[in-house]
Amino acid sequence: MDDAAPSGRAAAAEPAERARGGRARPLTEQSGRPAGTTASGPAGAPGSAGAPGSAGVPGAPAPADPVGGRARPKTGKSEQTRALILETAMRLFRERGYDRTTMRAIAGEAGVSVGNAYYYFASKESLIQGFYDRMTHEHAADARVRMAGTADFAERLRIALDSWVDCAADYHGFAAQFFRTAADPDSPMSPFSNESHPARATAVLLFREVLDGSELGPKLDEELDELLPDLLWLHLMVVVLYWVFDRTEDTWRTRAFVARCAPFVAKMVGLSRYRVFRPLVREATGMVRDFVLPTLGRAAPPAG
Repeated sequence: MDDAAPSGRAAAAEPAERARGGRARPLTEQSGRPAGTTASGPAGAPGSAGAPGSAGVPGAPAPADPVGGRARPKTGKSEQTRALILETAMRLFRERGYDRTTMRAIAGEAGVSVGNAYYYFASKESLIQGFYDRMTHEHAADARVRMAGTADFAERLRIALDSWVDCAADYHGFAAQFFRTAADPDSPMSPFSNESHPARATAVLLFREVLDGSELGPKLDEELDELLPDLLWLHLMVVVLYWVFDRTEDTWRTRAFVARCAPFVAKMVGLSRYRVFRPLVREATGMVRDFVLPTLGRAAPPAG
């Protein structure tokens, strides 16, 4: 007999929310799920009813930037220049190392003035933030395409993690060079810093989609459901750390690690549905709220 405790949320949800598979819950800092999203992602995101040109709302307006919207690439000549500077910086970081590459060298290689380079990126640290932003956008877009039509939570999680490894593959040789700085808790390059908030929020939103698009999502305890996207992002950080130090061909050990741990994480999350584990789940979520989430920068960097 299945001892899984019903959540009761489906019965309490408003009819409109049930119709689109959403949950009538406001945005929380932990989950990164903004009001106006659907179970498949933000309103207007690829695959959602509000996406331009979608079957749901033909001719709908272009979607607003998601949480962490700095990661959404812009268009126009200025963004082409910005992308050129960023691409040049990433190449020079790989070839010369982060510490030996100057903003002047980046500007010279990109064919722009030093002042113009500083206009787009205030420092080398800002270039790393630009890298984070672009990576999170590329990762989210790629993972959404790969997850389409898949409802198994373990498989969706594996796809999302595999997608990150694939998107980051070209930068593996360079990653260890700035890891020393990124590992400093006081560095703006740290993935836990305030400056990294937009990229982190975009990634957390992707993991919200990983969960909500699965058959497991609607069955979870509401408290765990709220925290799980942040926990999955922290799991991604474990994968990233392993990947940085992986020296195997095509980082196959990292890929094997992902393939092994995704089903394990899914089983642990699935067990949380059973009443016998509820006290442990609530104790764990309480520790996460009290000790883990307060360490994450939550403020987006000031404009300008």
